[in-house]
Amino acid sequence: MFMRFHRECVKTADRFSFHGLVHRAGALFDEKAFGPEENAIVDFKYSPSPRVTWWFDHHQSAFLSAEDQKNFEAGQADGSERMRKFFNPNYISCTSLIADVAQLNFGFDTAPLLELIKWADIVDGARYESAKAAVEMASPAMKLTMVIESAADNLLVPKLIPLLTEMSFEELLDQDFVRVQLGPLMERHRAALELIRSRAMVEGGVITFDITDQPTEGYNKFIPYYLYPEATYNVGLSKSSFRTKVSVGTNPWTKLAASKLVNLAEICERYGGGGHARVGAISFPPDREDEARKAVREIVAELRDR
Repeated sequence: MFMRFHRECVKTADRFSFHGLVHRAGALFDEKAFGPEENAIVDFKYSPSPRVTWWFDHHQSAFLSAEDQKNFEAGQADGSERMRKFFNPNYISCTSLIADVAQLNFGFDTAPLLELIKWADIVDGARYESAKAAVEMASPAMKLTMVIESAADNLLVPKLIPLLTEMSFEELLDQDFVRVQLGPLMERHRAALELIRSRAMVEGGVITFDITDQPTEGYNKFIPYYLYPEATYNVGLSKSSFRTKVSVGTNPWTKLAASKLVNLAEICERYGGGGHARVGAISFPPDREDEARKAVREIVAELRDR
């Protein structure tokens, strides 16, 4: 969305390069990753670096520190960055935030991208019609989401981004470099489903599971609710090559009133993590599993029977 907006409305770049960011323990940004010209951070925490030209985010936990937030607010107050850096936690997805900001302030035509915006909100806001739809992934958009989230090839997403501005989801899935990923990823998804099925338990409305002995770079976060639809919350512990991760979520299909639900971002922030009110995460160094397990115990105790 940002690339197409910039290309059509700003027109100061003749090429774009893409660099993925991940939440990890410690520093999130490497100044060397910022190029000499324009740099945009989208859907990720704020960096006060003067080399960052554009920033869009919608996460409640958008700022690593109070100083970072003051830096952002100063640029808004004096007008120096009011038309380049945008934050609004009321948006479901960063995609729809960029679309609205670009349309309102720059005259960007979002009509050709309405399907992309719709699915960005569904995926980011967990607005699937059911846990079955989210886990069994019958729609092309869901299959493409799995490829984007799970493919080990670091070149795949940078290759996909330009195509997302000009192709339908069905056309993208038919690309050879995408199709070759889909079969193995579906197998991995089914294996993750069975692994979590064998580890997960529910008590006091909270699903818990620990799969740190089976390192993974990710799994479908709706699997717990597919297995235990009556639960309200989920606290999972997993491990990848660069972190031990505590994932905390709210069942999107819970019948509990919104006013009764706990703000998970606030809980995760206590441990150095963050996220949205309904879903959050905490990253620990890979060798600090004991600290992560302690956090899990404390969070589960707080959420049970709420």
